[in-house]
Amino acid sequence: MFDVKITAIRKANYTDLQALYENEIEHTCDIYEGNSWISVNAEKPEGLCDSAWETLKPFVCELASGGGNFFDGWMKNPYSAFLSCNDGFRPVSFLIERV
Repeated sequence: MFDVKITAIRKANYTDLQALYENEIEHTCDIYEGNSWISVNAEKPEGLCDSAWETLKPFVCELASGGGNFFDGWMKNPYSAFLSCNDGFRPVSFLIERV
């Protein structure tokens, strides 16, 4: 198995949409641009959001098991993927790459 590095590249924050549609919540995302983790044995790294992990997990598992080249040449590095979590109000975009 290969380790997979997960890096938060960008975090958006759509306050206009939050004001229109979201109930006020006390605690939101703790991830910041530049945060990174290493997934060992395709397991969720400590401190990574459960919701983000659900999006990343299939791709991390594939990279960890030696696969890659998602969608026939989508990424310049075939052993990587660029994905976003499913929070529509403050999505975080992640680069995952086999190390």
